[in-house]
Formats: sequence, C-alpha cells, structure tokens
Amino acid sequence: MFMILRIIEYAFCVEVNTTSGVVKGLTIDVLNTSVDQFLAIPYAEPPVGVLRFAKPVPLRHLEYTVCIEVNTTSGVVKGLTIDVLNTSVDQFLAIPYAEPPVGVLRFAKSVPLRHPIQDVIDGTETGNSCYQLIPDLLKPFVGNLTLSEDCLVLNVWTPHVAKKSVPKAPLKPVMFWIHGGALILGSSFQKLYNGTALATNDVVVVSINYRLANFGFLYGDREDAPGNVGFYDQLLALKWVRENIHMFGGDRDEITIFGESAGSWSVSVQLLSPLSKGLFKRAIMESGAHMFNKDRDIKTAPEALNEAKQLAVDFNCSKTSVEWLECLRQLNAEDLNEHIGEGFTVATLGTEYLPVSAHQAFQTKQFN
Repeated sequence: MFMILRIIEYAFCVEVNTTSGVVKGLTIDVLNTSVDQFLAIPYAEPPVGVLRFAKPVPLRHLEYTVCIEVNTTSGVVKGLTIDVLNTSVDQFLAIPYAEPPVGVLRFAKSVPLRHPIQDVIDGTETGNSCYQLIPDLLKPFVGNLTLSEDCLVLNVWTPHVAKKSVPKAPLKPVMFWIHGGALILGSSFQKLYNGTALATNDVVVVSINYRLANFGFLYGDREDAPGNVGFYDQLLALKWVRENIHMFGGDRDEITIFGESAGSWSVSVQLLSPLSKGLFKRAIMESGAHMFNKDRDIKTAPEALNEAKQLAVDFNCSKTSVEWLECLRQLNAEDLNEHIGEGFTVATLGTEYLPVSAHQAFQTKQFN
C-alpha cells in the first residue's frame, strides 16, 4: 500500500518590493520548515511585436496586486488589494458562510459553520457555484462555472479594510447583491456581477451564492425539508454580513439588499418574510417582485409537496414511504441536477418563510 505524504500544511501572504512592482508570494510550510515562494515575476517587457528578435527591455510599468488578510467568524480570509479606476479595492472571493449543504443538509435550512476554518481561506480565486442546468443560449451570459453542492460562499469588495497602520476610517454603507436566473441558474461569480467598480464609489459590496432549483426549493413538509431553503441561504448570508462586515470597513446598520430578475424577486421575499426583519435597512428591486398573481409565481404547500413526491417517483423512490426524502438525499447530485423542472423554480407559500401572500402582507402591513 502506498501513501501520499501531505507536505504542505498551509500558506499565507508575503510581499516584496521589486523594480517590477510589489510581488505577492506565499510562505509555505514544507518538511518541518518554511519557505517563501514567488512565482512568475516579470523581469522584462513581453517580447512581442517590434520586440520579437530584439534585446529584452526592462518593464516600463506593472499593474500589481497586494495580499491582505481579514479575521472573520469563518476563519482568516486572504484577499487581494487591486488597482482599478485610478484607485484600489480590497477583494475577497468565495468566503464560506455555511456548512456545505450535503448529506442530511440537502433540502435543509443552511446552518452556520460549526467551527472556523483552520487553514487560511484563499479569497483570491473564484469558488464553486451551485448546481444548475445552463442552456446553450445562456452559456455566454453565465460563463464557465464550477458546479457543486458545496457552494454557499460570498464575495466582498471594499474600498478600505481596517489596517493597524492606517487611521480608522468611518464605516461604509453595504450593498448586498442577490443574482438573478429564475431561481434555477446564475452565480455570484459571473463576470458581469463583479463588484470591483461599484466598490470604488465608497461602498462595500457583497455578492452571494444560494441554492437553486431542486436543491433550493424542494418542499418536504418537514422541519429538515421546509422548502424555500434558497431563501434561507440568503438569510444566513445576511446574518454573516451583519456579524463580520465591520472587519471589511462596512456598516452593519447601513445594509441595502438589491438584485435583478430572480434576485429582485428574492429581495421582495426578504421584504415580506418575518425571518428577515431587522437584517437590512433598504431594498432595491431592479425587476420582478413576489406576488400571488395570475402568473402563479408561487405555489401552495400541498402543491409543492405533491411535486416533490412526484420527483421521488421519477427516481424510483416510494411516493408514500416516509423514506422518500432520504432516498432523494442519497441520489448522486449530478443526477438530481439533470431533473430540474419548472415546479421547483418558485417559492412555496404558507410556510415559515412566507406565511402569507404579498397581497395580504401589504393589506395588513406585515412587511419589513
């Protein structure tokens, strides 16, 4: 039997000033010691065009990124300070805000991380997006995504992270973005949702992933499958932001939630749900809103339960046995993802998250 030795335990940022610019490297643990590693440092202008076959020439100018780390309840997050629009923005990508919703947590409410992650969280690269089927027509819009059930992460862009060497600045307003996609597709990692430019306007920008389609909106009429769990994901992400955003220079009492299409629809749901009360100050709906109208953009709990049980039948799980939900939980995620129907693209009414219709909520002033 062969064993593969894991020699690299963790890595963290280190920077060096050079004539090429500030170089970001890593200090890594290896063979019971540590080594500072710097890869691919440019030492000359690219030898292209008129420089092909010519002598190498020193770099004239190099755009550079700088490492930065922030302590959060999820653990220490490593991000980048990047140059953009004649200023700089601190960027942190793919920060986990919940336990991976797999196994018994499939179809269940998202739960906070039980313990901070011990290794430094690499917030310099994009992460997993939630399972979805992307039609060929929309692939240029959505982009090339890495899909997984382990997808509950968020991104932060901020004009100022608190640093010991910098005088304390006033906390910034927070813009909390919810992506669209009919509740069946989309991701916070789509290029058009990058919050860098918006953060240059003196606000902290947050974008999130939440579960979609079967994974996010199947209703089991049980505490461990309450339906609308994609909205519970949004709720937990909001709670994470309120607990941590001051570490990124954001004001927890100045949070504006906003979104377009299904993101706008989600904003309206957060306005209506009693569970979201007090978690944000303002809301912007850029298209679409939750209503009980002729287009039936919601469904009742009995309807949702019948659809879920029919899905179980389609996968040869018993429709009447109490084990039908466990059977669905044991399915391969890719197989479940291939069976996305329209029945799981809307919210379920008459539940803890949405106890009353929008019409009734506005009539009785039961909204946030």
